[in-house]
Parts: sequence; structure tokens; C-alpha cells
Amino acid sequence: MRAFLTPRRLLAAFLLLLLVVLGVVAQQFRLFERGLFSLQEWRHASEWRDRSIWLPDYRVVIEAKAIEGLDDDVSALTYDPDRHSLFTVTNQHPEIVELSLDGHLIRRVPLVGFGDPEAIEYISPGVYVITDERLQRLVKVRLDEDTTFIDAADSQQLSLGIGLSGNKGFEGLAYDTEGKRLFVAKERDPVRIYEIHGFPHTNPDKPFAVHVVDDPKRDARLFVRDLSSLQFDDRSGHLLALSDESRLVLELNSDGRPISSLSLLRGMHGLQRAVPQAEGVAMDNDGNLYMVSEPNLFYVFKKDARD
Repeated sequence: MRAFLTPRRLLAAFLLLLLVVLGVVAQQFRLFERGLFSLQEWRHASEWRDRSIWLPDYRVVIEAKAIEGLDDDVSALTYDPDRHSLFTVTNQHPEIVELSLDGHLIRRVPLVGFGDPEAIEYISPGVYVITDERLQRLVKVRLDEDTTFIDAADSQQLSLGIGLSGNKGFEGLAYDTEGKRLFVAKERDPVRIYEIHGFPHTNPDKPFAVHVVDDPKRDARLFVRDLSSLQFDDRSGHLLALSDESRLVLELNSDGRPISSLSLLRGMHGLQRAVPQAEGVAMDNDGNLYMVSEPNLFYVFKKDARD
């Protein structure tokens, strides 16, 4: 027994165990795929830079600004081009919260009959969709200057029982105004992005018909541990996918392939500290990126001017 447990053999066993652990961790965090993607992103920069959002060019200009007057956890973010403001939701005490483009609180609108609102998305003037995560419910709501509260019972709803997994349901929304597609992100186990056609129902002259498109092959290319938020860019036709656990924003082209990324780690894109728990991303008409992180932190990223 003593001859078998020699220092050399113990060291070899320890190194083998360490390699196994590192391999499991690398697989768990998709580190090999992220490394390969980083190489491809660098190689194809000239190909995509001028015809995409191209996230590597973004730098933070407002970092970790606390939203004064708001203590609840914020979740998701959407830009309203009519009001030139941002909207988010809180889930502990359900509310819609309107923010200025520099992160100041404008107003709060209570939500009644919502169990766990996790995302809000602008559809058209005064019309939004809110997700109720655990029930996998989408709720079309109307919000104007005089709205004092919103009751889910008075709103158009769509419930989808797709891969029900408790508190890992619908987490993010994005809307393609031209294609009339609502993108819905399932948080994890597994990560999914669904395309929903027909909701919200906007044409009363046509029957209410909903079609759900699922693309597991595309979603398998998303080397992220979870999905927190989505943003559709009408100009490029590309989709942004935010992952809290992977500390990453991915740009997906029209084929669903990742082509660029924005890391939320310390030292990247001018960040002094890592974004702690990113929950929402939105983009305005000028291409500026806005982000919220729990509990109430606000960020703005702008694209560097290039010669």
C-alpha cells in the first residue's frame, strides 16, 4: 500500500482530478465555445462591422447609477419611441416603471392580477406586452398619461404551456414591428427563444390565430447559461440576447447566428466593475444601449465614433 501511494502517483492523481474538474467547469460555462466565438468575432469584424449593431464598438457612459426613489428589483427594459423614455417592471411589488433616458424615475403604475411580471415590450403607441413568468402568460396592456393602474383581468392574454419549469419561464421580450413577430425568451433548462405570430391581436377584422415557431438548432448555438432580456433592431434585423449568468450580450444575425458580443465583466467596454445582475436591455432610435441590473442600477452604452 505504501509503495502504491507514492508522492509521484498522488501528484498525478491530483492533476488528473484537477483536469477533470476544469473540464466540467469549462463545459458548464461553455468556455470552449466562447473562446472559439471570440476568435471568429475578431476574424470577421470587417465583414460585419458596417452592417450590424457590432457590440465591440460600444463603451459605457453611465455606469451603475442608482435609480433614485426605486428600491424594488427591476426586470427587463423597453424603449418607447413615442415618449422617448424607457419602461421596466418590478416583480416583488408588481408595477410598471417609466424612466428617463438618463435613468431618472418618471412615474410608477401598479399592476393588479400579475403574479410575477418579468418583462415588458413596446408594441405600438400606448400598447405593451407584459410577461407573467411562472404562468407563462403574455398580457397585452394599454398605458396612457391618465392610467393609474392596470388590471390583468381587463387585458388580452395568451397562455402557453411550453416546457413549464417553475421560476424558469418567460424572461424576456422583443418585438419586430415590420414582421409582426414577438420574440419570447425562456430563461433556462433549456434556454429557448420562441417567435410568436398573431399576438398581440391587432386587427379585429381577422380571426385570433396564434402560431409559435421554435428553433432548437439556433438556440443550441447560444453559448450562454441563461437569458434575461431581448431586443430586436429593426434596422439590421438582428436580435440582442442578454445573459445575466454569462455576463454577456450577444448579437444574433437574421439566421440566428451569434456575430458580436458585449462583455459585462470588469474592465470590458470601459466598465469599472462587472454588472452584478443584468436583467434588461433596450436600444433607442440612435442605437444607444440601455441596461438595468438588480436591484435598481442603470447603465448606458454608446457606440464609439470611428473615422
